[in-house]
Amino acid sequence: MQVTPVRRARRVQNETRLGLVRRVRRMYRILAETYPDAHCELNFSTPFELLIATVMSAQTTDVRVNMVTPTLFAKYPTPDDLAVADPEEVEEIIKSTGFFRAKTKSIIGLSVALRDRFGGEVPRSLEELVTLPGVGRKTANVVLGNAFDVPGITVDTHFQRLTRRFGWTTETDPVKIEHAVGDLIPKSEWTQMSHYLIWHGRRICHARRPACGVCPLASLCPSYGEGTTDPAQAAKLVRTGPFS
Repeated sequence: MQVTPVRRARRVQNETRLGLVRRVRRMYRILAETYPDAHCELNFSTPFELLIATVMSAQTTDVRVNMVTPTLFAKYPTPDDLAVADPEEVEEIIKSTGFFRAKTKSIIGLSVALRDRFGGEVPRSLEELVTLPGVGRKTANVVLGNAFDVPGITVDTHFQRLTRRFGWTTETDPVKIEHAVGDLIPKSEWTQMSHYLIWHGRRICHARRPACGVCPLASLCPSYGEGTTDPAQAAKLVRTGPFS
């Protein structure tokens, strides 16, 4: 018998804790098969570059950040260099990323902090990272997971949207979402799960028009039907990047 969206939603509402964990694990495996190359889409070669790029990615796209960072890092390759930069020159370089004055203040400020408090090195703990100007838990977890291989969950807008759609949590606060999802999967998979959900959110499970008809998670998703279920129509909604 075909499971309708209503039946699927009711089944998830009555799901036990064990049932939820098993469903999450199945969804993780499907995402791993669907996106074997999932990774951080910000370009970087050092932890410092990733930290700066992540702070700059707020309210803009990774593609846009990747367009300006080569110029920025060529001129200011280290925290010591950026700490003494002329703010107006930095603003001109990163202007196209939006909110450039606030971002300039943050990246110069965190560079000063790295120089003065951490010997020019990016710290390897969440507790220390979040003391830097412009750095919150999301940014810290991006850096930890992708620069240092320290497991972290990146709760961006895609992650928040998908975890609620999937029925993994009803929380809306990013920190509570991070802890709720972290309890469902092994710590060793936190970083990769973040990549999978971000990639899926950018490509198929869009905010306004999810491509439900071609979603590999359709049979496990209580929100199936929020977007078009017609495969031909859904296929037209799939994005492959770049995400400008």
